[in-house]
Amino acid sequence: MVRTPDLDPEGTRLPIKFDGTSNGEFFPRPPTVKQHHTNRLAHETATENAKKLGMGRRAFLVSSMGAATTLAACNRANPGAGGHYAMAHEAAFEPEAADAAIGGDEFIFDVQTHCVDPSAAWATGRDGEIWEAALSRAFGQSTQCADGSYDCYSAQTLAREVYLDSDTDVAVVSALWGTAESNPTPIEYAAEARGIIEQIGGDGARCLIHGGVLPNDPGELEAMDEKAEVHGVDAWKMYPQWGPDAEGFFLDESDYAERTFANARRLGKTIIAVHKGISLYGLDPLYSSPRDMGNAAVSNPDLTFLVYHSGFQPGVTETAYDPDGGGVDRLIKAHRDAGLRPNEGNLYAEMGSLWRYFMGRPDEAAHVMGKLLQTFGEERIIWGTDSIWYGSPQDQIQAFRAFEIGAEYQERFGYPALTPEAKRKIFGLNGAAVYGLDLEEVAADRTLLERRADYRADPNPSFATYGPKTRREFMANWAAHGGRPG
Repeated sequence: MVRTPDLDPEGTRLPIKFDGTSNGEFFPRPPTVKQHHTNRLAHETATENAKKLGMGRRAFLVSSMGAATTLAACNRANPGAGGHYAMAHEAAFEPEAADAAIGGDEFIFDVQTHCVDPSAAWATGRDGEIWEAALSRAFGQSTQCADGSYDCYSAQTLAREVYLDSDTDVAVVSALWGTAESNPTPIEYAAEARGIIEQIGGDGARCLIHGGVLPNDPGELEAMDEKAEVHGVDAWKMYPQWGPDAEGFFLDESDYAERTFANARRLGKTIIAVHKGISLYGLDPLYSSPRDMGNAAVSNPDLTFLVYHSGFQPGVTETAYDPDGGGVDRLIKAHRDAGLRPNEGNLYAEMGSLWRYFMGRPDEAAHVMGKLLQTFGEERIIWGTDSIWYGSPQDQIQAFRAFEIGAEYQERFGYPALTPEAKRKIFGLNGAAVYGLDLEEVAADRTLLERRADYRADPNPSFATYGPKTRREFMANWAAHGGRPG
């Protein structure tokens, strides 16, 4: 039985989460001074507005006015010229104005979500110990799990947080790193998760799954056949920075990569999602660089490459493009050096953890989105959230709906505007095109929307974040497994 999450009846959690939570792959970053200021203003204003409206604080925060109030507080704390949230003053106390600012009817396709087999059958061997330490010690969500269980990371939790508490229409359960015996999301459980989500979402294609491929691990390349033919994977997920001996590889100069690509072609599953950026702690950061992605894409035009996390690196401040810079600039350079053009080609930038990290840093967010739009184009950026590590992705969705790149940054740096049409493409239309989704078929199945409407007649979101929030939490995992990545 999945334990009901702590639903914060006193209203201590804000609906838009501006904090330093990690997805477990990088050190949590302490909230900035402006993020602290944002949260303080939001709490104060929420209390004031709830009293004026004669509402309880929790009820106010659950309403769209609570999210609008938090985003307005971010604007007040960040009066710069780069990025801001388009938010009318009355949105903080008028439901119609709040809905106009943060609501929407876009098709939303989240290409990066995660869940974990709650049986913990994967907790074997060295990698299993690493993951067990990560999930039981480093992730705050474990406090919601029953003792000795991982049910709070289950597909049922994912279904609630992503499909009911957010506007997500379709999602991909993405693979994690680890051997066949020690992977927290083994292919069998990913397929089971797909079935669980179909139970709440109807017969349409509401859940897709990745098959993980670690080609430098013996037997992994041969396992691709079973993953495709038995379990019906929709794409592949690679972690080229990982290796049995902590030695990674590049996708443009490795036999491991070439053999993976050949198998993908043979099996007719030609979408390759690649973890790039967010250097996995304890592994050589060299192989987390996206510098190989442009060459890999150009050399393999019949494959489609999704660069997960867009190459961003926590702790790197994003500014105007610098060809010698770090973070997202490495992916921008790889794209440009390969001769790729905006809105063309087979290379896509994916936003998992990227948007979550920068949405509380609006000027940096303007640079990130501006550079990606300028280089990749609005048709080659794809939505992902890295949920459930961050809880429900609804706050990411609401923030992205309202976000704008300031006119001054557009003029100074040549950034395109982040228009409603661009957001529609990024939210879901681009991903649907990549995966070949039939949007009419998805829309025709109303089961999920009806269940979501029933649920939202009396909504009860947790507003929880589930990744580690402090360096101490992260290092508890590191110490537990003797210096290997977790």
